[in-house]
Amino acid sequence: MAVLRIDDLHVRVEGKTILDGITLTVRAGEVHALMGPNGSGKSTLAYALMGHPNYTVTHGQAWLDDQNVLALSPDKRAQLGLFLGFQYPTAIPGVNLANFLRASLKALRGGDVPVREFRQELKAQMQRLKIEESFIKRYINDGFSGGEKKRIEILQLGMLKPKIAILDETDSGLDIDALKVVADGINRLRGPDLGILLITHYQRMLNYIIPDQVHVLIGGRIVRSGGRELAQQLEAGGYEKFTPELKQAAEVI
Repeated sequence: MAVLRIDDLHVRVEGKTILDGITLTVRAGEVHALMGPNGSGKSTLAYALMGHPNYTVTHGQAWLDDQNVLALSPDKRAQLGLFLGFQYPTAIPGVNLANFLRASLKALRGGDVPVREFRQELKAQMQRLKIEESFIKRYINDGFSGGEKKRIEILQLGMLKPKIAILDETDSGLDIDALKVVADGINRLRGPDLGILLITHYQRMLNYIIPDQVHVLIGGRIVRSGGRELAQQLEAGGYEKFTPELKQAAEVI
């Protein structure tokens, strides 16, 4: 069973400390929701774990099983089993979806994927996410709607089969119908071999994807953890008024 362990992680961006001691464990088979207001450090955690060069880890550790994630390049982190679903997926004109996914699988596995096997798996995953077959030949995210971009992110998740998936505000920019489709896709992939860190502002995503644990991130620190009811309390009372300790943490942002 894969385990992502983050211990006392501190991260700076452009000379400013954004994460101020994050400790978190995500195991395969679990869904952890990470909630917090703008500027709290949610996306910083995602990018730091995947090795973005603008995010400097100044203290702490992150391990996937027995491997020191922070010592690896971004491509090696992906090969190890980490996956990042972006809040704002980038368009890649000139690279079609099928070629991109096959090249990604080749990079992960270290060898070519048989064409028939690849196409069968791709077709099955696209059907689950209600993605039309015509998208196979379209350029990555080029001219896609917000909902289409997020479906393609989850399609990549289904094809690449990582150990731990970090989904950065997957609900951002989605209407109700698109949210349900994307959430259904995540729930279909959910299982004993996949751990998910689901980053979100709002409780609405958690109406469809029931988390095992919810963590509240404010001022670069996790200030409260609990069950699904924690997200419901946040929805009702907001971040600043939730508890005195949240207020105190917010003041240091």
